[in-house]
Amino acid sequence: MEQADFTDIGRIEAIERLFEGSGFERKGVFSPGEGSSVVGSSRLFLEGTDFNLVYFPLKHLGYKTVVAVTGGLHASLAHPKSLEITLGVSSKLDFSKISELWSGILAGAREQGYEDLSLDLIPSQNGLAISVSAHGEIRKESISRRPSPKTKDLICVSGALGAAYLGMRVLEKGLETFGKTGEQPDLGGSKMFVGAYLKPELSPETVSRLEEASIYPSSGYLVSKGLADAVKRLSRETGLGAKIYADRIPFEGNTFSLARELDIDPVSAAMNGGDDYRLLFTIPILEAEKFRREFQGFDVIGHLAMPEAGTVLVTPDGVELPLKAQGWPDNE
Repeated sequence: MEQADFTDIGRIEAIERLFEGSGFERKGVFSPGEGSSVVGSSRLFLEGTDFNLVYFPLKHLGYKTVVAVTGGLHASLAHPKSLEITLGVSSKLDFSKISELWSGILAGAREQGYEDLSLDLIPSQNGLAISVSAHGEIRKESISRRPSPKTKDLICVSGALGAAYLGMRVLEKGLETFGKTGEQPDLGGSKMFVGAYLKPELSPETVSRLEEASIYPSSGYLVSKGLADAVKRLSRETGLGAKIYADRIPFEGNTFSLARELDIDPVSAAMNGGDDYRLLFTIPILEAEKFRREFQGFDVIGHLAMPEAGTVLVTPDGVELPLKAQGWPDNE
């Protein structure tokens, strides 16, 4: 698409052009099947708070916003159906840049199986803002067969934690170095971590595979603000305690060496770093072996406990440390 200013195109024509050739119709009415339920997931991304356009490719950013809301649907065992996007566009972004952002959104929507999209464009005085709302369908069987959480249910996560935060710190450090020396940073062995931050992956098949295997987690959460936050939400909503074992937290291969370079505790990065977009499920103990066999990409990192246990991180030598997370009081 040719470069153009929004004042030359106009909002309505811009939206029409963005949908041209996308394969998506403008949003229709989403109606769940009989006995099914609708669930929603939303997120607001603000330039300067959630992303830095100096080093964040717009296509990756668009893709990431879709992953962020879709993960919430998957955690609820919902199949993605409709996606609503509102872009707050500042004067520094012309139509070609918004087209690049939109291409990432479309790629994520196709991959995750969305059927309907809607888009609105509004002016922004303070940089780019992206509001994303997703709706999905929880099928009748998942509603009726999902058990209540119980003590000893296993806490499982869908992959390595802390990598996205380390990747973000690598990018920030590179930006600082460039500002001082004018030299492009060498990402070297950090590319995997940078990729985890810029373009997180989320399997579109998880919910379908759970249904096919007749495995119904007792609860599910998206780890987006660090593991500690997700576990605290789990504890508050179930009324149960939770124990996480530090030596069972999964990390990418050279996490510890990179963390030393950045002077960051890797466990702290996993617990409070954020932006990992991993699924956290609690699995009934009787389904444990079947789940391990069918979902080898998940790691068992702990279990639910009696309420008086609280939410704790258990060190390798057995010491129980209360979990702390941003936005939560110390006594929760």
